[in-house]
Amino acid sequence: MWRRPNECLAEKCMALTNKQKTKVTSDVKRHEKDTGSPEYQIALFTEQIKKLTTHLKKNAKDFHSRRGLLKMVSKRKKLMTYLEGKDEKAYKKLMKQLELK
Repeated sequence: MWRRPNECLAEKCMALTNKQKTKVTSDVKRHEKDTGSPEYQIALFTEQIKKLTTHLKKNAKDFHSRRGLLKMVSKRKKLMTYLEGKDEKAYKKLMKQLELK
């Protein structure tokens, strides 16, 4: 079945929907309109990485998405290093919440 490129089914699309974003970031936000804090960004990257990882398990030859995944992992790592240096307490709390390390 043909459909327009901008139409995206939730389970087939690799981008996160607004509902998914709010679900993931609701407990790590610093304030109501927070979108730039390291905690918020790390939480979003973590969810996108999980989604892309499951996609790549099904589509092993999708090298363009693999490259995007590696870039996301690198960005998340940089943000985690920054947060650890700035506020170690917040870093440890976030790692526990996201079940990383």
